[in-house]
Amino acid sequence: MAKKKKTKVAIQGIATSFHEIAALTYFNEAIETVECLSFHDLCESLKNGTSDFAVMAIENSIAGSILPNYFLLQSYHFNIIGELYLPIHMHLLALPDVKLADIKTIESHPMAIRQCTEFIHTLNGVEVRESDDTALSAKRVKELKLKNTAAIANEFAAKKYGLQILEKRIETNKKNFTRFLVLSKKSNGKIESNKASLSFEVANEVGSLADALMTFKNNNINLSKIQSIPIIGKPSEYSIHIDVEWKRRKNYDEAMREVLRQVKNLNVLGEYKKAKIEYR
Repeated sequence: MAKKKKTKVAIQGIATSFHEIAALTYFNEAIETVECLSFHDLCESLKNGTSDFAVMAIENSIAGSILPNYFLLQSYHFNIIGELYLPIHMHLLALPDVKLADIKTIESHPMAIRQCTEFIHTLNGVEVRESDDTALSAKRVKELKLKNTAAIANEFAAKKYGLQILEKRIETNKKNFTRFLVLSKKSNGKIESNKASLSFEVANEVGSLADALMTFKNNNINLSKIQSIPIIGKPSEYSIHIDVEWKRRKNYDEAMREVLRQVKNLNVLGEYKKAKIEYR
């Protein structure tokens, strides 16, 4: 019998990164992760067929939305087929026998650093250095034997690279999570959905955006997220990204028929199942 080919999933970062954990959690099967050091590389991997799916962080409960990724969603026109809310626990990792007083530099991904600013501010004379990935920072500390550098990463990176956890749970808020989108070049098909991500533009007139949003309210559709993105080359004009949720599909369909007459360039980025938020 032929061996089943593993699904290839593009992630931002390397093994033991939060993106890999998110991918493994969502697919819940043996997968092959395609490591990409930037979100642009992640999108290129999916576009070029070197991966079957991609998992992309879109917002964090402390650091907020990852705005460049909204631009990527607009540029690549992938389908959002699912989402995942992953609890994020940040730890300060260092080589064995290194003490906190020895640390002169802290390195991690910019979003991870933003999630730990309160802890970082308690340290005196420590330089903060941004990197491409949390797990990559941990790997650098290990391979380069950086005795005066600590990485902000997760416990899986600590185990993989043989680092000690100097300080546990250094995220500013303990109910910290990151929302990840699962992307595909194909649509969801007939999967039953109760959430959608949309983008559109409205006229630069009084009440134009409010009228569109009221249409969803009037059809009993919950608006769970709204994000404006500047339109390049058009000062003072924005693309509006929203997430909507519904209990009855026909309410959503009716709202979409009405909104189509109120906005410009309406784009359904994806229809999928709403994920649960489970703190740990």
